[in-house]
Amino acid sequence: MPALYPFNVRVYGILLTENREILISDEQEFGTRFSKFPGGGLEYGEGLREALRREYMEECSVDIEVLDHIYTTDFYERSYFNDSQILSVYYRVVNKTPFQLSFKTSAFDFDLLESDVLQSFRLVKLEDIKVDDLTFRTDRIALEEFLKKEKGLVK
Repeated sequence: MPALYPFNVRVYGILLTENREILISDEQEFGTRFSKFPGGGLEYGEGLREALRREYMEECSVDIEVLDHIYTTDFYERSYFNDSQILSVYYRVVNKTPFQLSFKTSAFDFDLLESDVLQSFRLVKLEDIKVDDLTFRTDRIALEEFLKKEKGLVK
């Protein structure tokens, strides 16, 4: 039986490296391109922090430590991909193991172009990042909240 009120709980991590760069994930799914923070959907039986660690391992092959809460969606947001209501939770995270990723310098610079789902990663300097670098409203708000705490200003 389908849920009467389909909710989609998502969890994302804002990772600031030792070089003061923020990790951004550029993705394409079924022809739609978007830039966001790494993370994804909560699976049944998982807690938020556990799900975020799993998502970072799946997407970035890196073990993270989940630190402080940054933002939780406080408005209605419909999913871009289905009829569910999105509830997103953002945390500050740090990597506990070294990255094994190949970082790109421009958005949507995918290595493999023969798939319905593509992903690449960029590191954007803290002083250069702008809310317009991100596609989704919740990511933009989370970045603003992060910047307020991190350096006291918003771009």
